[in-house]
Amino acid sequence: MDVLLSHVSAVRFFDGAGTRNRGCTTLRFNVRSLPSKTATLPFPQQNAKYYKEIEAAVDVVQRACHLCLNVKSSLFSTGGNVLEKTDQTPVTVADFGVQALISLELNKLFPSIPLVAEEDSAFLRSRNLADTVLNAVTATASSTCKPLTQDDVLEAIDRGGKDAFVFGSKPATYWVLDPIDGTRGFLKASKALYVVGLALVVEGEIVIGVMGCPNWEEDLSEKSSAEIEEDWDSLRGSGTVMIAHKGCGTWMKSLSSQLESPGVWTRCFVDEPDIIHKARFCIPDSQTWESLPLSSLFSATSDADNVGSNQILLLGTCCGSLCKYLMVASGRASIFILRAKEKTIIKAWDHAVGMICVHEAGGKVTDWKGSEIDLAADHAGRRIIFPSGGVLVTNGNLHDQILRIIYQTSRV
Repeated sequence: MDVLLSHVSAVRFFDGAGTRNRGCTTLRFNVRSLPSKTATLPFPQQNAKYYKEIEAAVDVVQRACHLCLNVKSSLFSTGGNVLEKTDQTPVTVADFGVQALISLELNKLFPSIPLVAEEDSAFLRSRNLADTVLNAVTATASSTCKPLTQDDVLEAIDRGGKDAFVFGSKPATYWVLDPIDGTRGFLKASKALYVVGLALVVEGEIVIGVMGCPNWEEDLSEKSSAEIEEDWDSLRGSGTVMIAHKGCGTWMKSLSSQLESPGVWTRCFVDEPDIIHKARFCIPDSQTWESLPLSSLFSATSDADNVGSNQILLLGTCCGSLCKYLMVASGRASIFILRAKEKTIIKAWDHAVGMICVHEAGGKVTDWKGSEIDLAADHAGRRIIFPSGGVLVTNGNLHDQILRIIYQTSRV
């Protein structure tokens, strides 16, 4: 691989004392004698064991993000199709289209690797929307994809369904996909983040992850919820793609309007706070600060300029879990904490890709007892995780402090 590094610069990477600041290393590169798609990765092939897999994942997640943007444009101009599943969660043509698109592209390149994903085609068939999904997929599929039929699309969706593959108790290799994490955000015009999330698990270990957030605004995370609402009309999120590879770090670049654009990658690191009241928190949209253990010691505020010593800054990021992982991995937030409710099923695809992105950025993810999240706890399907108490995602510096508070408050 003939790679010419034409420019490397460090931006707020180390201060004079040798301490890592929240920031990035920006890598600009030219690639000779290679297809432009190959240039989408920020690390050379010899340093990345799963280079082909992450290259394909980057390409298909970018295509999926463009599918989302196309469907969303149609949704708000024509009324579109917004459906409600039996668990009262919304689903759109984009959810099914993304799953079909990613399933088709990955199966073409890696036919022996099964897919674990959120949707199946039964609901879609019952609403007679296969042709609409087919059109959305055809518009964004790669040029090497054969002409598609409705059956192709339906079968591709079902390849990730709950009955498609039985794993058993041994370590396994498989893709984990959340076609749209935060569909409620997808449905809120431009006012909420949503994520396409794809991870590869090899013999029980997450080795690569790709997240696409079509309406990410670079400066958005520095604003309070009130500022976001006030300034939204002047913000135009260009979108972002975040990738992580075991041992190669976490990186981001803008979601280009051109799928073959190489772009400029920025290496991501978690932020630095090691004092709780200086940290920035994210919590699930369905939960309140008062329902979490830290509320007995700290109240929450959304006013970044007036955070007292007995308060924490609570960011409004909406919707779903993966955008919170993206916030922590990029250094925009310090902590994401989720309580495992008694009747709520926690799905693997809501966490897998976020876990490796945070880990490779220097952060930490465990359950509320400090144990690693077991993706294989659901032996047969690999679809459900069972974190004790909940999920804790931090910059690493604050992890043990938060765990101690959780432990102490649970004993009261």
